[in-house]
Amino acid sequence: MNDAAQVRTETPGTYAAGPLLPGWHTLDENPHLLGARCKACGTYYFPKQVTFCRNPECSGEAFEEVQLSRTGKLWSWTNACYAPPEPFVAADPYEPFAIAAVELSKEKMIVLGPVVRGVGVGKLRAGMTMELALEALTDGKLTWKWKPL
Repeated sequence: MNDAAQVRTETPGTYAAGPLLPGWHTLDENPHLLGARCKACGTYYFPKQVTFCRNPECSGEAFEEVQLSRTGKLWSWTNACYAPPEPFVAADPYEPFAIAAVELSKEKMIVLGPVVRGVGVGKLRAGMTMELALEALTDGKLTWKWKPL
């Protein structure tokens, strides 16, 4: 869709208020996180950072925006038993959720993120393949989450 204010969610026929964090991920059917890659050494960053390369062996200052891998291996996980601070909008009453640390397939970097509703820590196993998904929060804004494949 061209209008970022009206984004189709995972439920057919419903729409979200737009992304929670504009510019952090694509809004298409197969979403990607948006990162940066140093043009000098190829180091990847998420979230995007384009001031200087943090690789101690590189003095690069030029970056390109890249779509990061949609899949990776579950490296670690935990649960959020308390409501996170703003800008997160929690349901009332608050429902705990899982948080995954996923090593991206191509970039080999760890990216943290919540796990889709309905998948608690009891369903997660080290090394399982995870895929990026979009899910609406209580306020209707879309955010990226991880889901097992």
